[in-house]
Amino acid sequence: MAQNDIRLEDLPDLARGAALLGAGGGGDPYIGRLIAEQAFAEYGAPTILSPVAVPDDMLICAVAALGATNIQMEKLIAGNELPHAVHVLERYLGKRVGALIPAEIGGSNSLLPLMLGARQALPVIDADGMGRAFPELQMNSFSINGVRAGPLVVVDEHLNTAIIDTPDDTTAEAMTRALAIQMGLRVYLSCFPMTGKQMRETAIHGTLSAALAIGRALGNGNGAVSPVDHLVDVLRDIPTYGHARALFDGKIVDVDRRTARGFSVGSCRLDAIGGGGGNGGSQAVISFQNENLSCDIDGRIVAVTPDLICIVDRETAEPIPTPQLKYGQRVRVVGIRAPERMRTPQALAAFGPAAFGIDATYTPLTCA
Repeated sequence: MAQNDIRLEDLPDLARGAALLGAGGGGDPYIGRLIAEQAFAEYGAPTILSPVAVPDDMLICAVAALGATNIQMEKLIAGNELPHAVHVLERYLGKRVGALIPAEIGGSNSLLPLMLGARQALPVIDADGMGRAFPELQMNSFSINGVRAGPLVVVDEHLNTAIIDTPDDTTAEAMTRALAIQMGLRVYLSCFPMTGKQMRETAIHGTLSAALAIGRALGNGNGAVSPVDHLVDVLRDIPTYGHARALFDGKIVDVDRRTARGFSVGSCRLDAIGGGGGNGGSQAVISFQNENLSCDIDGRIVAVTPDLICIVDRETAEPIPTPQLKYGQRVRVVGIRAPERMRTPQALAAFGPAAFGIDATYTPLTCA
């Protein structure tokens, strides 16, 4: 991306694309879009940097919201949480942050850095730590490649603040999650302080660009194919992903969603419409922990984490986050192969099926 080429008018498309890449999670894209639009209108758009343009020694930090995705609708962001979190991190490190990066590309968490970048006149890097969204702090490309989440700063809507500095990210996740539960299950983080060189070697590049391209595709179908099929074609042309296909065509007949252990967890069950889609079958079950983790069709898992499993409206291809799944919705399920850095042996140990207690062997999704 060139400088300043995410404009105010691009934010609806960016939010839609990020919602799809969130695989059901990453926060509510509508709320994220609104706060980014307000910041862009008041302060102007932040500079967008390609990862290769970032100086080796620049201090980068990621920012994100953390908690149960369904709580975001009840606890709206005030706006001053993330500036406070970054300032506290800077004081702790004794160094100024030079640029921001999304911790994940999903939902509102791709838009929070843009809001903060506009407000603080900080550039935002066209990359993130996952190429999707995941529910736990250690489940990202930074962590599996040696960049620690801490020291990190946790802030709630009242600006109650904690600094967590641990030797490993699994401990950091446990401590941050415990704090989040006590703080009302919606907190804001400045985390993963790293150099520009570390960022280039560990981040998933080009994901803001990818989200924007996907969002534009959702609104600009060519009329020759269905919106979902057009979306799949666009995804196959994005180098970061490259492989995507429709998995199931159905109607939601049951949603089991609850808040447990600081996450929104559960499943949704679909009955087939028109033969079930790419794999046929009569019934599909999508399991989620904030994000969609597996797609089971008639007792056989056809897609599983770290690949992206996305539920979209059957007629428009608009992504449907897990908190918005409802009985009676007619949807299609789309699978997208995870970026290469998210499919290494280290990656699969951190966020493959076994990390979520899923009894399945990961096989990368293909187009056919």
